[in-house]
Amino acid sequence: MTPQDSSAFLLSLAARAPVIPVLVLEDEAKAAPLAEALVAGGLSLLEVTLRTSSALDALARMAAVPGAVVGAGTVLTPEDARAAKAAGAEFAVSPGATPSLIAACTGIGLPLLPGAATASEVMALMAAGFRFAKFFPAAQIGGAPALKSLGGPLPQMRFCPTGGITPESAPDYLSLSNVACIGGSWLAPADLLAKGDFAAIRRRAESAAALRD
Repeated sequence: MTPQDSSAFLLSLAARAPVIPVLVLEDEAKAAPLAEALVAGGLSLLEVTLRTSSALDALARMAAVPGAVVGAGTVLTPEDARAAKAAGAEFAVSPGATPSLIAACTGIGLPLLPGAATASEVMALMAAGFRFAKFFPAAQIGGAPALKSLGGPLPQMRFCPTGGITPESAPDYLSLSNVACIGGSWLAPADLLAKGDFAAIRRRAESAAALRD
């Protein structure tokens, strides 16, 4: 899958909901009920970060939940990409991009949402064929005003800002024409996961899904 095809595919997915839950799972047994709660709340596009030893097992379990479209986050290397694909990931998200990662994802047909933090990095992704990127870490590098400024000289590019976004700041990002969706870690915080409070997680998902209404 070429970078052009990756961007087109992921932009079509981003149109389904305004927020992609960014998930860190320590216990794979909670993966399926978590995915069920998020999908029931209106968020079908899910990102499982490869930051724990349980991540790939959790991803596989979530991918089996009807209605869930599950990708892998924190994909840094070709090996990460291949492992994610084998576990059932339908896309990959990275905080940055390297030629080897882009080549690996292209070679195995795994759509990639690469990361960028500066105009030069965005331009490099555009030169590679991408038209959709993760803007990370969003809040720490200028937030919505920075993204709005990038839209002037680089109107061809769409973004999924991620990092430090809250329910309160989310509308500022979603109001921008160059933002397709946002990544949010507030949907399934560690305390709610530890308690298994999936009803509360579903309510958070419902509120997030309504941000585009």
